[in-house]
Amino acid sequence: MQAAVPPPETPLDDPSLYFNRELSWLQFNRRVLEEAQDASVPPLERLKFLAIFSSNLDEFFMVRVGGLQQKVQAGIERGSGADRMPPRVQLERISLTVRQCVDEQCRCLKDEVLPQLEQEGIVLRGLKDLTEADHRHLREVFRREIFPVLTPLAIDPGHPFPHLLNKSLNLAVLLERPRDNEKVYALVQVPAVLPRFVALPAEKGHVFTALETVIRLHLPELFPGMKIEHDTVFRVTRDSEYEIDDDEVEDLLKTIEEEIRKRRRGAAVRLEIEHGALADLEQFLINALDLYDSDVYRIPGILDLTGLFQIHGLPGYPQLRDPQFVPQLVQDFVLANDVWSAIRTRDILVHHPYESFSHVLDFIEAAASDDRVLAIKQTLYRTSSDSPIVRALQRAADNGKQVTAVIELKARLDEERNILWARELEKAGVHVVFGFVGLKTHCKVALVVRREEDGIRRYVHLASGNYNPTTARVYTDLGFFTCNPDFADDASALFNYLTGYGEIPQWRKLVVAPHRLQSFMIERIEQEIAHQQAGRGGRMIGKMNGLLEPAIVQALYRASQAGVRIDLNVRGICALRPGIPGISDNIRVVSIVDRFLEHSRIFYFGNAGEPQIYIGSADWMDRNLSRRVEVVFPIEQPELKNRLIGEILATTMADNVKARELLPEGSYRRVEAGQPRVRSQERFLEQALGVAQRNLNGVPAVDTEALLAPKRRQHKSQAK
Repeated sequence: MQAAVPPPETPLDDPSLYFNRELSWLQFNRRVLEEAQDASVPPLERLKFLAIFSSNLDEFFMVRVGGLQQKVQAGIERGSGADRMPPRVQLERISLTVRQCVDEQCRCLKDEVLPQLEQEGIVLRGLKDLTEADHRHLREVFRREIFPVLTPLAIDPGHPFPHLLNKSLNLAVLLERPRDNEKVYALVQVPAVLPRFVALPAEKGHVFTALETVIRLHLPELFPGMKIEHDTVFRVTRDSEYEIDDDEVEDLLKTIEEEIRKRRRGAAVRLEIEHGALADLEQFLINALDLYDSDVYRIPGILDLTGLFQIHGLPGYPQLRDPQFVPQLVQDFVLANDVWSAIRTRDILVHHPYESFSHVLDFIEAAASDDRVLAIKQTLYRTSSDSPIVRALQRAADNGKQVTAVIELKARLDEERNILWARELEKAGVHVVFGFVGLKTHCKVALVVRREEDGIRRYVHLASGNYNPTTARVYTDLGFFTCNPDFADDASALFNYLTGYGEIPQWRKLVVAPHRLQSFMIERIEQEIAHQQAGRGGRMIGKMNGLLEPAIVQALYRASQAGVRIDLNVRGICALRPGIPGISDNIRVVSIVDRFLEHSRIFYFGNAGEPQIYIGSADWMDRNLSRRVEVVFPIEQPELKNRLIGEILATTMADNVKARELLPEGSYRRVEAGQPRVRSQERFLEQALGVAQRNLNGVPAVDTEALLAPKRRQHKSQAK
């Protein structure tokens, strides 16, 4: 819970009008956990959400908590966000929320998900559940496959406490030396190179036990002649954030590599340890890792549930998963002779993952092999480990084309992969550029220059999501293909701006951060205020991943006070407090957590009946608007605008199955399911498969006119 709702006369920059960034993010991760707790979700998908919850929490501690701890240690008492919450208070509330959620997570796994899976033949056995046959099997597996990889580490004056890898799973062991009864400590790192769960013999189905269970069963073989007094499993999370001094950087690639090396030795920020561990062992670890008791999380179950991805990945069991689907091909491409004629015919909008990412791959691969293509320019923020996009760019360079790749080395936690790709591309003859030292290049743009019968033509792809075919199957995103000369001119100017020197271009279509995007969005909001005050009705809809920038929030508050009706779909962090009488009672905020990660960004402005709609790579976060190169662009063709408004936005905002509404005090509640039942991602799948057009399975279509109506709404979510 956050602070009480402020009175309507509160100034719009008052800290009480803003949710704290970190606590808002934890609310998002709680919604991920709620999907695991939802009995209507198939069991293996529930298991997946438990793993995602843990993975999200790991990154949160690595990136956000470490920074707050540094502020507390430096004596910084005032918060830096619009909410002004002191760092110490943030850490206290984070600790309380995380402990509650982790307890719920462990209960969900133990009491709900594992029993469901066991009924279907997927069993996870603990130490006490192992049979004699299991013991015999594990003894052989340990000696053959596990023992050779292990390295027991004594801790004494001659053997100092080792540096434990970030997120590594370990065993701490208290030993007694028989000859003198001296108590000594030792560590065993659970090898990350081995599967997290070890398969056991099973007549049918799959039976597993955790790798650390196998190791602790055989500790006497690692410490022969010693008495095992006690052992416990623990895990360390390290601070992985880094800052680069722009004025000191001479070679960005070398600087990033050095920061990655430092990150591996970052300070410990969290100790997870088995609930009920021996107090002496726990204190030994706290002292060795230079932590406080408040940094210790005692886990009432299995540690490191990210390992559950292994079980989720088992082959078969369709009855335990979401129904399979195949991303559909877009008819504009299917019916055309090639990608070039398809894009020349008309602009094309692609809705991933419902429509296939293969069209993006085809676009780049066709450019790589087409003799008429002269040049390819592309931004790369995140891509897959074996990227067909990168391979196509290498092939294009081998074929003699001019190829430029703008690679973002500072893509958080993907730095090492991007450095590898940068070197591979350079070897192939690709001109690799790392963008700006002080800004992340986050925009998603590809430009192909082709010689045709009537001269040079440029083809452009713009998107909200990364050039990553793996995540394109599980993230919702939008891609846009065009050869419109205005877009082509802007794309060329953008790449010249990223790779060379010069003044900021005068953009024709693109809206580019950090120089213009924030002011542009505020102008669009003020436009709706003007329409409302003139009696023409103001209307806004926004879909994004995060809303944090105070200037945007204040503009939205002003619009609400003027009577503009505003609907926001914000997947993650949201600093704005909706439903405050006199301040934000015309603003509704919902969040959807479902099968796919909501990742597309769409911005709709009613404009007195002449709607303007934009899509792109940027959220309304301070980092996107001020510290990144981002691109947002208009969709102007009537049929594409109608699809975005009447199909994609209308269906998303009508979701009453997976949507949760943000309340004024900071919690979320599920939207009350009405009739018709609308689960937006399910509908998009049906639409892509062609099961229905305007009327899906006999269910009335979404009421687009009601969604877009500019009339004033009386918000129902009042403070409690």
